Amino acid sequence: MQVPLIRLQCGVNSYDWGKIGQSSAAAKFAAAAAQTNFSIQEEKPYSELWMGTHPSLPSKDLETQRTLLELFQDNQALLSQDIADRYGNKLPFLFKVLSINKALSIQAHPNKKLAEQLHAKDPKNYPDDNHKPEMTIAITPFDGLCGFRPLAEITHFLQNIPSLRKLVGEEEAKAFEDAVKGKERSDKEEDIEANKRALQSAFTKIMNAGMDVLAMASEELLQAANSEGASFAGEGGPSNGGKELADLVIRLNSQFPGDIGLFVQFFLNYVKLDIGEAMFLKADDIHAYLSGDIIECMASSDNVVRAGFTPKFKDVSTLTAMLTYSYAPISEQKMKPVDYPYATLSAAAYKSNSTSILYDPPIPEFSVVRTALNKSGAKATFDPIQGPSIVLCTKGNGHMGVGPKREICEEGNVFFVGANAELTIESGTEGYGGEGMVTFKAFCEITDNGRQ
Repeated sequence: MQVPLIRLQCGVNSYDWGKIGQSSAAAKFAAAAAQTNFSIQEEKPYSELWMGTHPSLPSKDLETQRTLLELFQDNQALLSQDIADRYGNKLPFLFKVLSINKALSIQAHPNKKLAEQLHAKDPKNYPDDNHKPEMTIAITPFDGLCGFRPLAEITHFLQNIPSLRKLVGEEEAKAFEDAVKGKERSDKEEDIEANKRALQSAFTKIMNAGMDVLAMASEELLQAANSEGASFAGEGGPSNGGKELADLVIRLNSQFPGDIGLFVQFFLNYVKLDIGEAMFLKADDIHAYLSGDIIECMASSDNVVRAGFTPKFKDVSTLTAMLTYSYAPISEQKMKPVDYPYATLSAAAYKSNSTSILYDPPIPEFSVVRTALNKSGAKATFDPIQGPSIVLCTKGNGHMGVGPKREICEEGNVFFVGANAELTIESGTEGYGGEGMVTFKAFCEITDNGRQ
């Protein structure tokens, strides 16, 4: 029987929005994982490191070069019978590192039912029949556009950015303002539904703006951003200052001149995440990542509905029809990690303020534990769970062990840990910015009470 600790070789994607050469965490981790025939090219963008069983870029056993899927077919116990019965002989989650140098598309991921419909209708552009809720954890400072802003902020921008109002249209803008006035924060179901309809109408109007109108509005917006500084957009709004928003317009226009995304940002929350901060995006939530290195975990799918900031296939009608149109401050999408109760820290770990914290989204397919061991010889022991895990080391070095098997673990190394295995992680050389070793462990588990 194979010891359920397998060092993985993981594939890296090169898309235009990725960070260049050695500046890309995805590239550095891929190179550190001792990949065969992989060396970082300094002028090439590297965007994503994929860890999982998705057929677009499956992970392999570094030693045997067999895919995880092949290993699961031979030994279903690596997944656990419950996981295999529910999800088939594959991981229910896809684990990634994204290194973002410039905006990647304004997008949303379809729910399960819509994913099945889109895949059946257009398998080329929608290669999966699965939904794709996802969680983002920052490993460097990150910024992005995520979810619709509070309605009062959208009203403020419609009234203080002339080019935005022209693009939406006076009649549509007035209809939106009248519909939401006095009910922006109402918790009555009928008010919320009416607000969502008004938001959908205004957003659909702007997303279908003609090219000539968009070009004129973009020129006017850019001129205002360059000239008005802190007074731009009525001195900004409750969430973002005028200078910050003006700088964002200038930056995004340099990447995608005249794109509809320049205006979409005034409908969406502009969010910044510090290292370790996280947010969760449900299926059908709109977002656009702008910069930074992040850990991303999602249901195993590659379905994306795009509508801006991209040279790829755009599907505006599907996007505007599918969105939830939920509106809230970004604080409601940020996650609040908690101590992970099933990791035992050694005395050296306690003394160095080491931590093991859980990011637990409200879906069954995955959770993630971040463990920071701040001293040489600090150790964390993880209780066995009824499901599989993938562990990525993002900083430092040390050892990883299951039973009698003990592997050297360095920055960028990725390991698969089978079901029902007790895992130990021990930090080695001190340093690395004060954190001896940092790992992220993605896992799926079905417990006795039926919760995953």
